[in-house]
Amino acid sequence: MNSPRFYCREALSPGAHVELPEPVARHAVRVLRLPPGAPMVLFDGRGGEYPAHIERIERDRVFAVLGAWREIERESPLSITLVQALQAGDKMDFTIQKAVELGVRDIVPVESRRSVIRLAGDRAAKRVAHWQGVAASACEQCGRNQVPLVAPLEKLENWLARPANGVLRLMLAPDAEASFASIQPVGQVQLLIGAEGGLDPQEVLAAKQAGFQAVRMGPRVLRTETAGLAALAAMQALWGDFREG
Repeated sequence: MNSPRFYCREALSPGAHVELPEPVARHAVRVLRLPPGAPMVLFDGRGGEYPAHIERIERDRVFAVLGAWREIERESPLSITLVQALQAGDKMDFTIQKAVELGVRDIVPVESRRSVIRLAGDRAAKRVAHWQGVAASACEQCGRNQVPLVAPLEKLENWLARPANGVLRLMLAPDAEASFASIQPVGQVQLLIGAEGGLDPQEVLAAKQAGFQAVRMGPRVLRTETAGLAALAAMQALWGDFREG
């Protein structure tokens, strides 16, 4: 049985004695019921990981001792940024969790004209912090040691106004001439996915003017929570680590 993995935001170092963050400690003690001496793996999101074990437990406080740093990475050779228009309900949580599992490097949540929900100010900041936690939890589960960044929320039109050089920019369209198999990837890829109802015509035009190329994934219209994940899987299969032995 694999040791449980926990993300610690503070920088870790070999041989250190650390107190686990409160949410991590609570999960270790109350959910997993780990005893003193139990092995675990800790990572701080900066690359690599540390074998560790519980040194002692003081009520809900858990203290651990770290072993030697291990240069273990499970990152894709593709550097993919998912630009995802806001989705309703818990779809954003699901999309971010699965995108991290599929190897996405960064996530940019954007507000599009057809986004059902609207977030601003403190509400937006809290949601972004929550999504960053979702990304970290997904890394704990899937074995990644580098936590993808969830960028601050902004309007799609503002994000598109910023130039990006040397980046392959893609968006899905059932009637597009190009397919993923016909495209030659470059070092970095940005994938734009609309909200429920897709991108509005003016947003599609703005995206094309910003260098986005329409690409098809078969003749069917995919839901927002399906589209990005299917595209990520296709890219990993064609260009990334799904094709490795």
